Amino acid sequence: MRSIVVTGASAGIGAALARRAAATGWQVLAVARRADRLAALAAETGCVALVADVLAKETPNAIVARAMEAFGRIDVVVNNAGSAHAASLLDESEAQTDRQWQLHLAAPLRIARAALPQVEAVHGGFVFFGSGLARVPAPGYGAYAPAKAAARAAAIQLRRELRARGVFVTYVDPGVVDTEFSRASGMEERPAWWHGKPDPVAAAILRGIENRAMRVNAVPWQTAATVFAEWFPSLADRAMSTFVTPPAEILVPSAGNGATVLAASAPGDASTAFEDALAPVERRMERVRLPAAFVRALLVPGAAVDLHDAAMRWAGMPNKNERAAMHEVLNALADAGFLAPDGEERWRVLRGPD
Repeated sequence: MRSIVVTGASAGIGAALARRAAATGWQVLAVARRADRLAALAAETGCVALVADVLAKETPNAIVARAMEAFGRIDVVVNNAGSAHAASLLDESEAQTDRQWQLHLAAPLRIARAALPQVEAVHGGFVFFGSGLARVPAPGYGAYAPAKAAARAAAIQLRRELRARGVFVTYVDPGVVDTEFSRASGMEERPAWWHGKPDPVAAAILRGIENRAMRVNAVPWQTAATVFAEWFPSLADRAMSTFVTPPAEILVPSAGNGATVLAASAPGDASTAFEDALAPVERRMERVRLPAAFVRALLVPGAAVDLHDAAMRWAGMPNKNERAAMHEVLNALADAGFLAPDGEERWRVLRGPD
């Protein structure tokens, strides 16, 4: 039976792809950082779960070892894990820029390198995720667009290098999809009709894998718009300046007339690891008026943080939206190594904010 590895499988396209693959007879290794969500996915689909951060140096070998232990083979590796945050390219901290390169280019290449012998043995393949922003960058997404452009080039290069060895490489442009990723990155600012849905996108990707496709344009009409903008760059530039508003995370009120301007650090300023950790959810925090100072106060090394308790302390009687926002913030801190899961909706503080 064929096996597939899906990174970033705890939500969005990754979870939808894991479900669809499992339902159509694939053995699935689902890889992500959120243990509770992976456990739920495994219970629902029968997939094998591996809690791991793709940025960790040991993760590629751990993925290969776990897949071979569970399935005895690796047919396809889907490098789906990713994140983005709103920022002007030159206002990003060095750590934020490096994280985008590591997450979208270096980590997928490390995983592919580790899995290549097993994938080649069964004439399988690799899937790399790009973005429409790889071809037509938009203001306000920092290093995300350049990193995705590099991932696109890497996928094309690997396809040509590995073709003679019987290994296919598929490049996916998923489009703007209604997922947590889009909400965290500020892409939800686009009209609702513009968004694709995770399940149809996952279906398109799985068809591409079955057909050993060179590329999958999961939301074709979005890709058509991207191609038009790529062919007519002067029109695209004018449209960007006229119609495209940078994601709200990098917009702040000006001191004078209330207009919005791009926020920039003072010369020599550098964001802290705590600020970098909150960058993907900063806009969400602003919407629900969750102060960073409150979150900072939660990070007492050795202490336990319970989602319900934290939300109650902050909001009194939190509504569904406030509770969800707090959950996203705590997950972001866990992703950055400040917290470690310690049960369902509970974390242990590993280190303080500074």
